[in-house]
Amino acid sequence: MPIVRNLGRAASQLLQSSGCGCGVSLVPVRAIGVSPRQVASDASFHSVTFSESDHPRVLITGGLGQLGVGLAKLLRKRFGKNNVILSDIRKPADNIFYSGPFIFADILDYKNLREIVVNNRITWLFHYSALLSAVGEANVPLARAVNITGLHNVLDIAAEHNLRLFVPSTIGAFGPTSPRDPTPDLCIQRPRTIYGVSKVHAELMGEYYHYRYGLDFRCLRYPGIISADSQPGGGTTDYAVQIFHDAIKTGKFKCYLRPDTRLPMMYIDDCLKATLEVMEAPAEALTMRTYNISAMSFTPEELAQEVQKYVPELQMTYNVDQVRQAIADSWPMNFDDSNARRDWGWKHDYDLPELVTTMFSYLGSDSRIAQAN
Repeated sequence: MPIVRNLGRAASQLLQSSGCGCGVSLVPVRAIGVSPRQVASDASFHSVTFSESDHPRVLITGGLGQLGVGLAKLLRKRFGKNNVILSDIRKPADNIFYSGPFIFADILDYKNLREIVVNNRITWLFHYSALLSAVGEANVPLARAVNITGLHNVLDIAAEHNLRLFVPSTIGAFGPTSPRDPTPDLCIQRPRTIYGVSKVHAELMGEYYHYRYGLDFRCLRYPGIISADSQPGGGTTDYAVQIFHDAIKTGKFKCYLRPDTRLPMMYIDDCLKATLEVMEAPAEALTMRTYNISAMSFTPEELAQEVQKYVPELQMTYNVDQVRQAIADSWPMNFDDSNARRDWGWKHDYDLPELVTTMFSYLGSDSRIAQAN
């Protein structure tokens, strides 16, 4: 079929190029034609549940991205190395491969994914496989297959085997008609990217499966995630990572957003902590299936002022990219995460000054940084 061949070529090209902002892995499209199946409303579940074992048995899909690797490390410390299986379709680096169980898992191959869940007695599933906004807009059919068809496979398997399922959402799930300052958990959502549309779809499908089949679905809307462990991939919020690299290397940074563009951000450790906390929260404490989480909101100008405390000679200039600026202008400026703080005690650890200090502690070995300190 022409569309399958085209998608296959596109996937191959994308896998060889730099990824999107969070480094989430792509999956092949060879298994788009999965067999139809139905989750019976009275299905009987036979898998070992969390309450029947000392620790959950965890599977992370799309696990070679920035968040998957970090989450696996956190969960293995808490639940034991052998209880957390990292999966992807790419070959892992040696340090990742030898750090704990790794397995090939294609979310578009329903049978393979189901076998993994059954054979490894999985009880928790973190579904990180997705194409983010920039890559998705470049290839909408591929994004639709990965982000929507893959999600349906995961939902059906999770419901059939009584898994606790986590699917991340994003600030991109909101659109230009959403309230922006602050953005509440429940409001109008009309995103204008296939990534945002697929995440709204995931939120609603997860909620539907919860009420229709009793699926323990949990979801957090992530703000922009900042980490020293991965290179920026050209996403709308990636300027907040790139500025540190450029400040250290050249002392100059050219920002593609206006200096007053305010967006919600979060350091990766807070993001991973929130993900674990919402999964461990008692079911009766959760009043909704999808929560906003937030830590800080800042503008490029405010970030530059903090960075200049470490690199006083930093020269900040602006060359606005109209496409990314339009995306940023349609996203929330501040997240209202009061429901998360009330229901399961969410509390962030990193504000802007602590974020900058932490980033330079990982990246700032340059002599100019030492002199500034």
